[in-house]
Amino acid sequence: MRTADVPAFTAFVQARSSALFRTALLITGERHVADDLVQSTLEQVCRHWRKVRSADAPEAYARRILVNLANDRWRRLRGRPEVPLDEGIGGGHVDPYKGLVVRDELMRELQSLPVGMRTVLVLRYFEDLDDAEIGRLMNISAGSVRSQVARGLSKLRSTVGTQALRAGSEGAA
Repeated sequence: MRTADVPAFTAFVQARSSALFRTALLITGERHVADDLVQSTLEQVCRHWRKVRSADAPEAYARRILVNLANDRWRRLRGRPEVPLDEGIGGGHVDPYKGLVVRDELMRELQSLPVGMRTVLVLRYFEDLDDAEIGRLMNISAGSVRSQVARGLSKLRSTVGTQALRAGSEGAA
């Protein structure tokens, strides 16, 4: 990287690393793996900064790298058992608000989904991308994106939805 490019790359990292980490954490469910994915993503972005900088959407370019790295990791680990999520996204402390319990359960159930389905849901609902953009990122059709979203939401609703209703009715009592 040329010295003249350093300020622009630094600004990009400061502006987008939190969003990249959130996406990586939601896809993987493990903080240390998410850290590694973001670091590897930013390393590749740095190596190809001229190409990334000149892209129409540098953030989308970086997100594409992140998703590809996550998929590569998943393929390598496919035969190994998944490590259970030890703590919720918000940390390991006990919170008196039942909504956080439901959120924790949602994050655990999200991690139980197949990686492609989980990635589609994260990109749709946490990154607010449309079907076409998700399809481009994952090399699938927009129809496949909609199908994955529908099936993923159905699976989540079948397990988490009843618990959310139960927590809500206990709070009203």
